[in-house]
Amino acid sequence: MQRTVLEAKRLGVFTCHPYTTLQDATCQMVSRDVSALVVVNESGALEGIISRTDLLRAYLNDTAWQLQPVSTVMNTDVVTVSPEETMATVAKLLLEDRIHRVVVVDAQSGTPIPIAVVADSDFVYHMSKEVCRI
Repeated sequence: MQRTVLEAKRLGVFTCHPYTTLQDATCQMVSRDVSALVVVNESGALEGIISRTDLLRAYLNDTAWQLQPVSTVMNTDVVTVSPEETMATVAKLLLEDRIHRVVVVDAQSGTPIPIAVVADSDFVYHMSKEVCRI
């Protein structure tokens, strides 16, 4: 748990743009087997995040949900951490903020550029490696 985010997590993040349709975002999540996409602008800077829960909410609220852009339902209040943050700190953030994931950003240029996502499922995976015979 004292490892940094970079020591425990592979770099890489699945993204979409604010103008991506919810249909395309849904298909991308399913094909990549992920529960969320990080929303970035044309420069690659963080704009928000869209999760399966956001898609479900859109589905229940609008019969033409699939035509809406991601920007209509994405969460713009994204919890971010630096690559040097410890996994223990991230675990506390997830629990205290009652969220499922944080976005790891490189902000050296002054602009937050997403480089990874750490989710609660990552912790469960590492926990299982310690206690399960997989």
